[in-house]
Amino acid sequence: MSALPAAGVGEPPVVAVVGRPNVGKSTLVNRILGSRLAVVADVPGVTRDRVAYDATWRGRAFTLVDTGGWDPAAEGAPDLAARVTAQARAAVEAADAVLFVADAAVGVTDADAAVAAVLRRSRKPVVVAANKVDGMAAEPGAHALWALGLGEPHPVSALHGRGSGDLLDAVLEVLPAVPEDTEAGPAGPRRVALIGRPNVGKSSLLNTLAGQERVLVDSRGGTTRDPVDELIELGGVTWRFVDTAGIRRRVREAQGADYFAALRTERALERAEVAVVLVDASEPLAEQDLRIVSMVIEAGRALVIAYNKWDLVDEDRRAGLDREIDRQLHTARWAPRVNLSAATGWHVDRLVPALRTALAGWEERVATGRLNAWLSATVAATPPPSRGGRQPKILFATQPGVRPPRVVLFTTGFLTAGYRRFLERKLREEFGFDGTPVQLAMRLRERRAEAGGRGARGARQGSRR
Repeated sequence: MSALPAAGVGEPPVVAVVGRPNVGKSTLVNRILGSRLAVVADVPGVTRDRVAYDATWRGRAFTLVDTGGWDPAAEGAPDLAARVTAQARAAVEAADAVLFVADAAVGVTDADAAVAAVLRRSRKPVVVAANKVDGMAAEPGAHALWALGLGEPHPVSALHGRGSGDLLDAVLEVLPAVPEDTEAGPAGPRRVALIGRPNVGKSSLLNTLAGQERVLVDSRGGTTRDPVDELIELGGVTWRFVDTAGIRRRVREAQGADYFAALRTERALERAEVAVVLVDASEPLAEQDLRIVSMVIEAGRALVIAYNKWDLVDEDRRAGLDREIDRQLHTARWAPRVNLSAATGWHVDRLVPALRTALAGWEERVATGRLNAWLSATVAATPPPSRGGRQPKILFATQPGVRPPRVVLFTTGFLTAGYRRFLERKLREEFGFDGTPVQLAMRLRERRAEAGGRGARGARQGSRR
């Protein structure tokens, strides 16, 4: 397994956005993207990992990498701030150009000067954004940033959008050209979202798969706030894994940075094809674990459940866990299960077969003839229960869609929830659909004889009137 470089042949060029904490990097990223994708708050240190976004300007595509605050004073220390700084350094090394954001209202600080010195040694093209220039009166502060020795400062207001177009024009001027004869495949890598509660090991798993510290890991929950994606080659195939923020509670109950982080996790799930829900096997299943599994099912995504920290589970806990799964995860018994340890790498190689199984089920289509032959035999053996003295009939079935599979039953009456669950269970026994939710819908049709009878009675009643 290996992590792929941030920008390869035929891929859009990469622009790293760097600067010390709280100068408005994420606000500027949102301004460039035209949407609020990067998490922004009034406190410094919200962004921690390097987070990539697809951006375009004047028809030119490029990848924008938002980074955490670069604090040269923290380098060499073992704490979280030093590791955030290391992530910013890594973003510069992988980038084709650097967008250095400074606070024009504050001027050049010692931290700005130290970062600028590193950027000059990197030999990468640098564009300086003099942020927080909200009007003409603030422009002298932008001119003071010439002292950084990185070229002309471009006055902008990330908050109001002032000067952002000129800034992006300057960025495009320093980007390398993309060869026209090399294009990415039409489908691209399969997209895998790693989701779960905080501190269950999502970032550790991504780092193990990537073979590097791609995402910050800390014993405190909630370190990851933005979805972080990485192209990783596993089993001879390139996958796009997306690490997401831990879901603490329902989105509407979250506050501040946690609220926006939860929203971005939901969007990452919507863009994914398959979700790996990580569960801490060393702890009892929590209500939030079940809620996250339900969220994946409701989103219609393929599902793999990974029981992490398996190296910490003893025999008694394993027996109890099996009982918990049977009792609490009955709605997702069809999901492939993988027992692994993200910290040690034990059995992470089993993740790829599970992903392939789930995606195959997600895209499985059953021919109408086979589907109706199965349906006739199943209904003949176990007819639907009567409702209001009448027994509904199932006329026929069809599968109009996949990803996830969707089966429509044409009936003469409403089918109870219990009978629909019975049909789904039998459907899975016959055709598989492993690793995917199945959407079973009904379309009611009247019996022709009854419809004709009601029409005749209506005609007689009308003639009497």
